Amino acid sequence: MAMCVEDRISSFPDHILFHILSFLPIKDAVRTSIISTKWRYLFASISTIKFDGSLMSGLTDRNVDSFKNFVDRLLKFPDQEIDLDLKNLGDTLPALLFTCHSLVTLKLDAVDSEIKVPSDVCLGNLKTLQLRNSVLFGDSIHRLISNCHVLEDLAFIECGFDNISEVNIQSPSLKRLVLEFDVTEGRYFNYVVVINAPILVYFQYHAAVAASYTLSTMKSLEKADISIYQFDSINSETSATHLIQGICNVRSLSLTTDAAIFLTSGLPIFHNLIEFKYLGVGFNGRETWLVEFLHCVPNLKTLTLNFPDDAGTRWKALRMKVPSCLSFHLKEIEISYFDPRMIEMGADWRGTWLVEFLHCDLAVTKTRLLASACQVLWSSGVIHVVIN
Repeated sequence: MAMCVEDRISSFPDHILFHILSFLPIKDAVRTSIISTKWRYLFASISTIKFDGSLMSGLTDRNVDSFKNFVDRLLKFPDQEIDLDLKNLGDTLPALLFTCHSLVTLKLDAVDSEIKVPSDVCLGNLKTLQLRNSVLFGDSIHRLISNCHVLEDLAFIECGFDNISEVNIQSPSLKRLVLEFDVTEGRYFNYVVVINAPILVYFQYHAAVAASYTLSTMKSLEKADISIYQFDSINSETSATHLIQGICNVRSLSLTTDAAIFLTSGLPIFHNLIEFKYLGVGFNGRETWLVEFLHCVPNLKTLTLNFPDDAGTRWKALRMKVPSCLSFHLKEIEISYFDPRMIEMGADWRGTWLVEFLHCDLAVTKTRLLASACQVLWSSGVIHVVIN
C-alpha cells in the first residue's frame, strides 16, 4: 500500500505562496499551475514578476507586440516597485513607466538607451529613483524630478546627457543623492550643475569637473563622497572650489582627485567636519593645500589620506602655522602607502613622523602625542595612530 505524503506547502496561506512564487522566473511560476487546483491561478496574483529577455529571442513581431501590450496593462496596476534591466531600446521606453501614480521605487538600467521623459509625468508616490547607463535628453531631468514630490533617494549612475546645458536637481524632500556621470576621455563637462536639496543627508559625486556648480545650503548633510577629475580647463579649479564650498556643513568628507586641487583660499570654515579622507593619487607638487585645508576644519577628529612615497622631502620643507585641529581635536590618523624609511626612528619616534609630515609645532603637537596613551599600528604600508 502506497504511503500518502502530506503536501505541507500547499497548506500555507496564499500570501506566503505568493511570496515564494515571487522568487521564481515568470516561466517557472506559471508551471506551478499544474501542481493542483489550488495552484492553478496562484501565479496570476504574485506581486513580483521577473522577466528574462533572452527568452524572447526568435519571437515573431506579432508575439513581441502582444508582450508589449501585456507590459502596458501590467503597468496600469498599482505596482510599488519596478526594476528594469534593458539594452539597446533607443528611445522606446513605455510612457506608462512615468505615469504610474502608485510607484514607490523605480530602478532602470537602460544600456544604450535614450530617455525622453514625457510632459505628463505623474509619479506622486515615488521615493526611490535609480537610473543606470542611460542618456537623458534635453530637460528630462528637471521634468522628471519636479514631478516626484516625495522623492527621497535619487541616483544617476554612469549616465550621460544630450542637448543639455544644465543638470538641475530641485527637490525639497531629497535625502540621498548619487551622481556618477559617464565621462568620455578628454571630454570637458560644459554644463552647469545646480542642486537645491535643503534636507540632503548623503551626497555622492563622481565625475569630471563641470563648467560650474550652484549648490544651496545643505544644513543636514552628514556625509559626502566627492571624486573629481580631468582638471583640463582654465576654470576647473574655480569650479571645483564652488563644489566644495557647497558642502561646507558636512560632517564626514571623502575626497578623491587625480591632479590639481581646489583653491583653499576661497573656502569657508567647515565647523561640522570631524572626519576627512583624502584618497587622491598625489599632491601634484602642491603639498601646502592639505595644511591650508586643515586650517578650515578646526574640529577635525579623524584624518585618513594617501601619502605618496616621494612626498617626504617636500613635506620637510614646509614652514606653515599648525592647524588648530592637530593641537586640540585630532584623535585618529591613518596614512596609506606610507614609506617607513622616511621615519627617523628614535626615542621619540611616536611624535617624529607626525611632526615631519605636517611640520607641526614641536612644543604643542609632539608633547601632546608623547603625553597621551598613543597607539601606533603598522601593517602592509598603512600607519594608524590613535590618540587617547
